[in-house]
Amino acid sequence: MSTTTVRRLAALAAAILVTLASLAGVPARAAEASVLRIAIVAQIDTLNPFKTALLSSINVNRMQFESLVESGLQNEPVGGFADRWETSPDGRTWTFTVPDGRVWSDGQPATADDAAWTLNQIMTKPELATANGTLVANVASAVARDPRTLVITTKAPQAANPGIDIPIVPRHVWENRDAAHYLDDVTEPVVGSGPFVVTKLDKGQSLELAANPRFWRGAPRAAGLRWVWYKNMDAAVQGLRTGEIDLVSGLTNAQFDALSGVPGVTTSAGAGRRYIGLTANPGMASSANQPMGNGNPALRDPAVRRAVFLAIDNATIVERVLGGRAKPGVTQIPTVYPAYFGLPAGASPRTFDPDEAGRLLDAAGYRRGADGVRVDKASGRPLTLRLLGRNSSPDLARIGEYVRSWLERVGVRTTVQIVSDAKTDQDSAVGNYDLLLTGWAVGPDPDFQLSINQCSSRPNTDGSGRLSEVGFCDAEFDRLFAAQHAELDAAHRADLVKRAFGRLYDANVLDVLYYPDQLEAYRSDRWNDFQRQPTGTGPITGQNSYWGLYSATPRDAAGAEGTPGASAAPGAGPASDAVSGASIAGILVTVALAGGAIYLVRRRRSADERE
Repeated sequence: MSTTTVRRLAALAAAILVTLASLAGVPARAAEASVLRIAIVAQIDTLNPFKTALLSSINVNRMQFESLVESGLQNEPVGGFADRWETSPDGRTWTFTVPDGRVWSDGQPATADDAAWTLNQIMTKPELATANGTLVANVASAVARDPRTLVITTKAPQAANPGIDIPIVPRHVWENRDAAHYLDDVTEPVVGSGPFVVTKLDKGQSLELAANPRFWRGAPRAAGLRWVWYKNMDAAVQGLRTGEIDLVSGLTNAQFDALSGVPGVTTSAGAGRRYIGLTANPGMASSANQPMGNGNPALRDPAVRRAVFLAIDNATIVERVLGGRAKPGVTQIPTVYPAYFGLPAGASPRTFDPDEAGRLLDAAGYRRGADGVRVDKASGRPLTLRLLGRNSSPDLARIGEYVRSWLERVGVRTTVQIVSDAKTDQDSAVGNYDLLLTGWAVGPDPDFQLSINQCSSRPNTDGSGRLSEVGFCDAEFDRLFAAQHAELDAAHRADLVKRAFGRLYDANVLDVLYYPDQLEAYRSDRWNDFQRQPTGTGPITGQNSYWGLYSATPRDAAGAEGTPGASAAPGAGPASDAVSGASIAGILVTVALAGGAIYLVRRRRSADERE
C-alpha cells in the first residue's frame, strides 16, 4: 500500500474519532432523556415487600415484584408471575402454572419454588407477615409440585384468588439475607421479575429504577424511572413547569387547574381506586384486648361518633376542596368496583344533619356551656377533639379546617394537627389520636380491605403488626367476613360484602368522605402513550399493576412521537434509543476496522522495507 493511501486512512480514522468524540455524550443524553422522572412528596417506609405499608412504597414495588396474578387493564385477573390457574370445585385447591423460560432480572430461573418459598415465609414468620399476613390466613399449604407448578391448599373454601396482591421474591437472593430487614435500605441493585428494578435509593432525594430487559412482556420503553423528592406539592408543580420532572400525581384541584393549558403539559383526571375518610377512635385496643393510646373517652360512645359524622358536610368538601373531581363516599369500596360498591339493600346512609348531631350530643350528656362549647361530662372541661392528618397532602389541611369549623358549630372544640407521615403513622398506630384523616388504595377484590377490620387485625400494644385502621372489633363483622371469604356464588358474595361493610358503617368508626379522582400532569412534549387502568377512564399512576409506567413512551429530541405505547403492543423497546445505540455502535466498529487497517498497513510496510 502506498504512503498516500496510508495517510488517507489515517485522516479518515482521525475524522471518525473526532465525530465519535463529538457524539460521546449522545448515549448518556439519550438514556437520560428516556428516564421518566416522577415527583414524590410522600415517604418511603421500606421496599421490603413483606413489610410495606405506605402506598408510595407499594407502588414502587409493583414495578419490580410481580404477584402470581396481576390486575389487567379493566382490573380483571390476568397472568403475572404465573400465566394460568385453576380452582377445584370445592374452592380449596388452587393450581398455578409458572411458564417455562421465565427469569429474574439477574438471569436466574423464576420458578414455582420461589412462589412457594415466599408464601411460606409469610405463613411461618410473623415478622414477615406485616404487609400480607391476612392474605394467607386461610392458606394451609403452598407447595411447588415441580418447577412449573404451585399448589395452594386452603383451610376452607376461598372465593378470592390467593395469588393476587402478594409480591413474589427470588428465593436465591432472599434466603441468604435477613429477610425481615432486607431492602429497608437499598445497598445493591434489587433482583426482581417486574418491568423495572430499583438500583439506588437515597431517601429524601431520589429513587432510581432501571428497565428490566428480561421482563417477560418485553423491556419497557423507558430506560428507567426516577422518583424525585420535593418538600411539598407546590414545589413539585414548579418542577414540572421548569422541566425538572416529567410526571406529577396527587395534585390538588387548584394545582390541576393552574397546570391546564401550560405549553408542553397535559393534565389528566382519572377515576381513582382510593378513599379518603375520617376515623373516630372508638377506644383503641390491641389484638389481646389491652387498651391502647390516649383517645378521648367521649368517642367510645357510638352516639357521639355518629354526631361527629353527621356534623360534617361531605358534599361541600367534594365541591369546594376538590372542585367536584371526586365521588361522594359511602363505604371503603370506591365506585370503580361497582359489584361491591354501596350499602346493603334497605340500609339508610348518613346525611349532613347538624341539628341531629346536636340532639345526639345533648342526649349523651354533653351540654353546651355559656360560651357555646360543650362540656365533657367526665372532666368538666370543654369537649375537645384532636384531628390528626398527614402533611404530604395539601387537601387534608383544608379538609381539617372545614371539619374544625363544622364541629365547633355543634359545640365541639377541635384542634387540627397536620404533621409528617412518620408522625401520623407513629401516633395512629398506638391510638394516640381522637379523629384521623386517613386513606387507602383499594384493590379489585374486597377481601383484603375487609380483612383489616377483623378483631384479629388489631395491633400489638406497641403498634407493631398493625393492619387495622381503627381498632374495630365486632363479632358479627368477623362472621360476615368469613362467610364472604368462602362464598363461591358471585352475587351472594357481593351481598355479604356489602353487609359486612354496612356493619362497619353503622358502628360509626369510619366516615368515608369521598373517592378522589387521581389528578395528574405530565410533560407531553417528552412522553406519551401512558396506559390507563381502567382503559380510557383510569389514572396513570397508583394503579393495581404496572401498566401506566411500563407503557410510558419517550418522544424523540425533535418532539415527534416515539414508538407506539405498550397499550398497542406491550413490550416493545424504545426505538429512538436503539437507533442512537446502533449508530454509535456502528461508529465504534468503523473505528475499530479503520484502526485495524492502519495497523495492518504499517506491519506490511515494515515488512516490505526489510525486504
